[in-house]
Parts: sequence; C-alpha cells; structure tokens
Amino acid sequence: MGFPSERPRRTRQSDAWRRLVRETRLSADAFIYPLFVVPGRAVRHPVESMPGISQLSVDEAVKEAKALAAQGVPALLLFAAPARKDAQASAARDRQGLAAQAITAIKQACPDLIVWADVCLCGATDHGHCGHVTAAGAIDNDSSVQTLAEVALNYARAGADAVAPSDMMDGRVQAIRALLDAHGHATTPIVSYAAKYASSFYGPFREAAESAPAFGDRRSYQMDPANVREALREVLLDIAEGADLVMVKPAGPYLDVIRQVRDAVRVPVVAYQVSGEFSLIKAAAARGWIDERAAVLESLTGIRRAGADLIISYFAPQVLAWLRA
Repeated sequence: MGFPSERPRRTRQSDAWRRLVRETRLSADAFIYPLFVVPGRAVRHPVESMPGISQLSVDEAVKEAKALAAQGVPALLLFAAPARKDAQASAARDRQGLAAQAITAIKQACPDLIVWADVCLCGATDHGHCGHVTAAGAIDNDSSVQTLAEVALNYARAGADAVAPSDMMDGRVQAIRALLDAHGHATTPIVSYAAKYASSFYGPFREAAESAPAFGDRRSYQMDPANVREALREVLLDIAEGADLVMVKPAGPYLDVIRQVRDAVRVPVVAYQVSGEFSLIKAAAARGWIDERAAVLESLTGIRRAGADLIISYFAPQVLAWLRA
C-alpha cells in the first residue's frame, strides 16, 4: 500500500497544536468600535435592526466610552445624527454642534481612547446625501469637497484624533489635508474611506445614523460592487493626496479587494465590517442557525487574513472579551 509522504494533519490533531501553528491571529489592538450620537440627555435608544447597538446622547456616549476603554477597546468611530438638518449640513460645521460636543466630551473623559470622527454630510443634510445637491438633483462634487474640509477642521478642533471622510467625493482628501495643515492640525491623520462600495449591506446603519437618502441612491459617488481595479485607483489617489490610512467598506463581501489593496500600498489598511454583516450574524444566531461566537471570530479572522491591519466592527467589545477569556 502507498502511504502519504506528507501529513499536514500532524499539527491539527489537538487544540494546543492548532493554536501553536495558527497563521492569522486577532489582536485587541486592531479593533475600532462605531458609536452613534443623538441629541438629548439620558438617551439610550436601541437600534431595532442592530441587536445590542443603541443611539446615545452625549452623556451616555461618555459613559459608554469609559466602559469601552476599561474593556480595552482602543478606538471609536463616531457618527452624529443632529436634530437640525439643512441643505448645507450646518450642524456638522457648527463648533457647538452635536458631533463636536461628543468628540470633546469623550476626549476629556477618556484622553487615551482614540476617537475617529466620520466626516460626511449625509447625517446633517435634509436630503440625506453625502454631498451638496444641485437644482437638477445631481451631487455637486467641488462645493461638497469644500464643505467636507470645513467639517473635518471642525472635528479636529473639537479634539478628534483622526478625521475619516466617508463621502467618496473626488479630491476631498487633498482639500481636507490642506485646510487642516493651514489651521494648525498638520498632525491630525486622515483615515480615508478610499474604496467604499454602493452596498446593500448598509441598511441597518442608516437607521442608526439617520442618514438614508430622501431620494435616489448613492451610486453616482459610491463604487460599483463589480469593480476592483477602480478601487485600487481610488486608494492610490487618496494616498497621493495625503491619506494616512485607507479603508475598504464593506469587508466580508470584498475580501479580494482588501487583499489587493494590502499588496498595493504601504499605509495601514482598515476594513469595515458593516451593519448588514453584523445584523445577518445576529439574526441567524438568534434563530439557532449558527454559533454566534464561532461565526464572528471566523468572519473577522477572514478579514484579517485578507490583509486588514485594523477592523471596524460592532462586535469589538464581545471579541475583546472572548480574546481575554
């Protein structure tokens, strides 16, 4: 009889062996947790489509940030849903606006916690789009870029450790970098949503961030899910304009994009495990169809294995608890 000359199973025969030779490992330092801030006090409003996730008033967000920091979560990504919405996204540029208040309050309470501020117009506009809308209903790129830079500067002044433009307008990284540098914020990093796809996995997020478009869709500025060469073009353009980190969003359906971006660049690569990915796992686990812990860890390991240095995930606190156990 012939026998195999190589036996890879030798190092798979026990959990101790499997852990010893594991190639890809999740690290607590690699996670960023999204936080949704809304007006009011003592507000902790559950997001129906995202079990375990709530919209928080600033005072509750501070409590949450303290708890997360104590758990070892290294960073937050902040989204704000102000009450005042208008065509110019005035609340996002307001130094006393909701986002600026939240950033300042969290940084004062948790100075060592890294706060990334999402920079977009959708949550502060009455039309819900990520840029300014012309009379003809189109998204005007260049006027939007000017406003986005002003929003980024406002958040940097409030104390954000990084600004994260998520709008996908052309040239916004360059404009943000120039305005930050001109106003004394040359050390504030830009985390660019460089390859953000027009995905069907964003639905629950739009409930949490109150940012659904009032008309049309975002396909004229977010990327076509079929394209990967275009993603590399977007990433390289943003790095040339001054991005310090680049992001692929969503993560799970775009592991090939993460891999190609990782191979093409030398800056940190961030992947966003988005709300739809989170809610799908939660819904299946609630019905007993999958093991939640196993599915979460497998999905995140896949994202890490694809090349992501950092992962934005709503599972971050759970994962850190599991990693400590």
